[in-house]
Amino acid sequence: MILVRQEIGEVLRDLRQQKGRTLRQVAGRASVALGYLSEVERGQKEASSEILASVAEALDVPISTIMREVGDRISVLEGLQTLPDTVPDELLASVEPELSLR
Repeated sequence: MILVRQEIGEVLRDLRQQKGRTLRQVAGRASVALGYLSEVERGQKEASSEILASVAEALDVPISTIMREVGDRISVLEGLQTLPDTVPDELLASVEPELSLR
């Protein structure tokens, strides 16, 4: 069974580690109890939208980036192919002349 809270926790931990921040630093900046944030990262607690917004701000990451990453991870777990966030240059070049005619 896929648990969204586990995927959210993993994404938050990955982002925190990528930014080189400790759990204590992020918890302090987000005004969230250290133990609670630890439980969220381990997928043991559900984070409210307010907590997610505070943690996203503490990490200097838009909440949309967090949710997109969570969605992509769940798609992979479900065996679905994820779509890229950007249009490949080759594809864009091939349709650009057609778009300019409109």
